[in-house]
Amino acid sequence: MMNKVFIRLIFILLIGLGVVFSLHLTILYFLKLPLFDNAIMLAYGLNLLLAIFIFGMIFKLKKSYKEQLGFVFMLGSLLKFLVFFVVFFPGYKADGDITRVEVATFFVPYVTCLVLEFPDLIKLVQNKA
Repeated sequence: MMNKVFIRLIFILLIGLGVVFSLHLTILYFLKLPLFDNAIMLAYGLNLLLAIFIFGMIFKLKKSYKEQLGFVFMLGSLLKFLVFFVVFFPGYKADGDITRVEVATFFVPYVTCLVLEFPDLIKLVQNKA
């Protein structure tokens, strides 16, 4: 059974990423840029799934490896960067130029997930969740 903290985080990630995704598309629209280029849907989806997976691993390991949870979180961030370099970077680099829009397509949801999951991570580390 999933803990209410874990379910709450999933809900927060879904709502938060949904709001940021809407804002992201709105900004692209007003800048007259293509809305769904640069694998934007994949970027948001993978960041959501990776955030849930990483937090789930941290949640599962919180009792046995309490002292190492920060390292698990950092390994999770490394995993996200690896996904960026394997999945997104080749497509972004294909034309020889990586634009700010391409970088934002991956890093906006990455940072959003990081910010949204960090408070719950702190609670886990402090044993308050």
